[in-house]
Amino acid sequence: MKKDSYLSKKVQSVRPSGVRRIFDMASSVKDPINLSIGEPHFDIPTPLKKEGIKWIEAGFNKYTPSGGIPELRQKVIEHLRKKGVMCEDAIITPGVTGGLLLAFMVVLNPGDEVVIPDPYFVLYEYQIQLLGGKPVFFDTYPDFRIREEALTRAISKKTKVILINSPNNPTGTVYTKEELQIVARVAKKRNILVFSDDIYDAYVYDNEEERIYMGALYENTLTFGGFSKTWAMTGWRLGYVAGPKEVINCMVTMQQYVFSSVNSFAQKAALLAFDYDTTNIIQEYRRKRDLIYEGLKDKYVVQKPKGAYYIFPEVPGGDGDSFVEKALREKLFVIPGSVFSKRKSHIRISFAQDEETLVRGIEILRKLA
Repeated sequence: MKKDSYLSKKVQSVRPSGVRRIFDMASSVKDPINLSIGEPHFDIPTPLKKEGIKWIEAGFNKYTPSGGIPELRQKVIEHLRKKGVMCEDAIITPGVTGGLLLAFMVVLNPGDEVVIPDPYFVLYEYQIQLLGGKPVFFDTYPDFRIREEALTRAISKKTKVILINSPNNPTGTVYTKEELQIVARVAKKRNILVFSDDIYDAYVYDNEEERIYMGALYENTLTFGGFSKTWAMTGWRLGYVAGPKEVINCMVTMQQYVFSSVNSFAQKAALLAFDYDTTNIIQEYRRKRDLIYEGLKDKYVVQKPKGAYYIFPEVPGGDGDSFVEKALREKLFVIPGSVFSKRKSHIRISFAQDEETLVRGIEILRKLA
């Protein structure tokens, strides 16, 4: 007699990340040209590393308060308020991933719906499902813009949250003020909470002085940010969430039972990070954006990314999965768009790489087209 699985039905419904599947395929390729990774190609700036080391050597290695050290929570609030973001309180979390998990835990009831523009970051869907919610996607193709009619059609009586990500992973889209006003208008009409994943907020390449935050337009917004992308502190696992005090307080309580607390010395380094200027880094990434867009625009149907460090072209023939396998045979490592979307017509390319690697990748992409 076959024994039933010990695994929960929720877990059995979750498929392994498509990104990991492609990583497994690429592991057999010798010296691949890797344009897949969603991680800055530079190391943590030296002053921030030294700050972390200083606090390690000073013995700041124990548990910290569950909500994060008070001075960093206050620094987050001040940092966001300077950008016009409305927030009553903040919590320090183990990356934006941890922040999203906590936020979903404290607001979702079974059957509650979370409305998300498609394409979207892969983990949103499964975090929601694991916590008993239902992800509802609305289409933004071909130009990845939010349209009020499409958003409104996705809203129902069960909608609890609208989740947006700008600059966007995987498309590089930066939502305009008009698009964010659409979200605010729809959310306010139904008293819906908005989650705004702003982890790439420093990576805005055009008219950055006009950059508008969702949290500046709608007070019932949770703003998610962190230190992994702007300051390359990916392995230090440090993020934050800011917004209404009622929600943040409950997230602090929940963190006691889920993560206990977050990285101690990284919090001290993060205090310094807020004052570390990354203008030169962003300018370098703007040049990389221009390099890859100019290299692809005559061969692919592609939108010029306005932010983040991804470009999301449509592939010839409309089958991104097959295209990725062909690319691997040419030693080029990119991610199929089906990982991030209900469509499979595109691929995600990361330009978070050195220029030489980018040029080699562009040559192969042009050949494959």
